[in-house]
Amino acid sequence: MVISEGKFIESGKVALWTERFGDPEDPAVLLVMGTSTPGLGWPDELVDTLVTGGRQVIRFDHRDTGRSGCVDFATDPYTLADLAADALAVLDAYGVRTAHLAGASLGGAVVQWLAVHRPERVTTLTVIMSGPMGADAGPAWARALSGQEPDPDDLPPPAPRFLEHVMRMASVPRGTREEAVAANLETWRVLSGEALPFDEQAARRLVEQSYDLAADPAAALNHDLAGRVMTADRQVPLSSIKVPTLVVHGTEDPLRPLPHGEAVAAQIPGARLEAIPGMGHSLLSPGLPQRVAGLVLRHTAG
Repeated sequence: MVISEGKFIESGKVALWTERFGDPEDPAVLLVMGTSTPGLGWPDELVDTLVTGGRQVIRFDHRDTGRSGCVDFATDPYTLADLAADALAVLDAYGVRTAHLAGASLGGAVVQWLAVHRPERVTTLTVIMSGPMGADAGPAWARALSGQEPDPDDLPPPAPRFLEHVMRMASVPRGTREEAVAANLETWRVLSGEALPFDEQAARRLVEQSYDLAADPAAALNHDLAGRVMTADRQVPLSSIKVPTLVVHGTEDPLRPLPHGEAVAAQIPGARLEAIPGMGHSLLSPGLPQRVAGLVLRHTAG
């Protein structure tokens, strides 16, 4: 792993753990992870590939994950805009005026928000295994879970195997570290799909470190609540995005099937879709982090 600079920074009342890798004089890539996942969700192999390719890389733990501070969501709820403000606070703390933004899953919605509302801070945009930030997935989920036929006007719901997993996990105990690690490992296994090999060792390392570093592992569930809030600022058309945009999506994504990525690419002028055969909703397959990093390197080369 390349040498990094790590520090806590302040975003409003929340302390965020951040890391910077590579030469601070190189173009900056800010990595924004998805729901309930700290910065470690960006594999070291991906970071190393970007740094070797001449990028400085910044990753950070979202609020309510990893070493970052936790929030009492009941009394102080937050939205996608607050998560975007956290990302800007990270850039400010490192003196980075504009950066190449790459976001995965919920992080993909965060970077879309920034490209729409703070375009002066965005050099290029990479949206990975995500969907349009203004698309409410709730109705499709509800119909699927109740056994109803999909609404043709909705983006498709998660795959049946993932929905079955969600229902099964609702009754699985998570009171001990061992139980929580086992449950989260199984979730990553299902998210990764069945087409590509699953890197169980890397996944176990991620879930164990995520649990051990967190002051309150249960706080990460707040991301689900925040992600469901469809505020007016999320409804702004993606057609306003003018920066070069790459959309990376797996053909076997069980959480957000490929049409979600296709919808992002269709709504952003000039966006290019890179569909990776067999990729699910994770980066936990041997060689996949390097492959995604290579796409980001080429996209940010200009």
